Amino acid sequence: MKKIVRITVIIVFLFMGYFVFANKNAGTKKTVSKDQVVISDTLKWSERMALSIMKRNPIAWQIDKVEKLKLDYKQSFALIPFENLYKKIKKSAYEDYIKGYADAYIDSSGSIYHYELQEYNIDLLNSGKLLFDLYKNTQDSRYLKAMQLLKKQIEGQPRTASGGFWHKKIYPDQMWLDGLYMGAPFYTRFTVEFENGNGLNDIANQFELVQSHFVSPKTGLPFHAWDESKKIGWANKETGTSPTAWSRAIGWYAMALVDVLDYYPKDHPKHKELVTYLNQLAQAVSKYQDKSGLWFQVTDAGSREGNYLESSGSAMFAYVFAKGVNKGYLPKKYKKNANKAFNRLLKEFVKVDQDGEVHLSQVSLSLGLGGTPFRDGSFKHYTEGKTLSDNSIGDSAFIVAALELDK
Repeated sequence: MKKIVRITVIIVFLFMGYFVFANKNAGTKKTVSKDQVVISDTLKWSERMALSIMKRNPIAWQIDKVEKLKLDYKQSFALIPFENLYKKIKKSAYEDYIKGYADAYIDSSGSIYHYELQEYNIDLLNSGKLLFDLYKNTQDSRYLKAMQLLKKQIEGQPRTASGGFWHKKIYPDQMWLDGLYMGAPFYTRFTVEFENGNGLNDIANQFELVQSHFVSPKTGLPFHAWDESKKIGWANKETGTSPTAWSRAIGWYAMALVDVLDYYPKDHPKHKELVTYLNQLAQAVSKYQDKSGLWFQVTDAGSREGNYLESSGSAMFAYVFAKGVNKGYLPKKYKKNANKAFNRLLKEFVKVDQDGEVHLSQVSLSLGLGGTPFRDGSFKHYTEGKTLSDNSIGDSAFIVAALELDK
């Protein structure tokens, strides 16, 4: 009898040990069952889309149907709205979803799986934005170490002669608008929270370079990219700019401006300058808003054959206009532009299926420049590709716009 009791006690302790171990490591395997996700039509659009993403992608790193674990800016961009939702609604499922993504990539030492610092890919800094609140809420040093590793990339990132960050090591002397969104908000928050704001002038310089070199004097819109050396095939031989204004790229830049202002002290000399840039951009972008309320893929080309109204850029502009007004950076009139865009997205490109799942269509492919085969940045380059539905970039921009508009 005593022997049976001893064996039973041992089994119980083994089970308890396994239970503790399993729960301790659950953060790396957090999933959401599709059957657990209920999407009520009484919820606001931000939650309905967020829950739709979770239903389609129970494991966060698989967003956009990714089959193999790979660090990418798209998944981290998709999860940024979940942070905003968690702060507003306090549903733990949203924080757990983010944590599951972070824990899939960050090991016990704070190293980041599938991350090669030496590539100096500015896109990958975007993932660092998710780690500030995780570190603050958990005090888990892994997240701090991972942020410090990403900050190390900034310190070594190759630069143009004028101090602008190369988009990637493989793109010498090139700045892209996308890179301002991927890198600047992370760099800004890091330097403010951990470095007493030492990098704020450097960050402002990135935006100053855009204003000085990217912006068309004719339209006021920035082109997608700039090659300071003017050597790459897509670069204008006089200005170094790429030839086309792409709404998605301008949207990235606009979001970078409005998001870095979250962390810039209002008394910093560069704060007013960045607000001025935001106002100049809003004025230029608003001129090209179609009567429908949306924006075209090639922003200033209107209804030229092949051009089309595109949802991700339109949602990005709606977010920037709404947030800019809410924060006091932009005049109140821009809230009308934002509402008009969002309402048209709902009418034209949003579909709700019988399970309540929300789908956004007419999202542009991700489009770069250069490379092999060579991408020339022409009108055709931006308009000939197919459009996507249920894509992370469109869905995420939709959520943040809905949150700012309180739809």
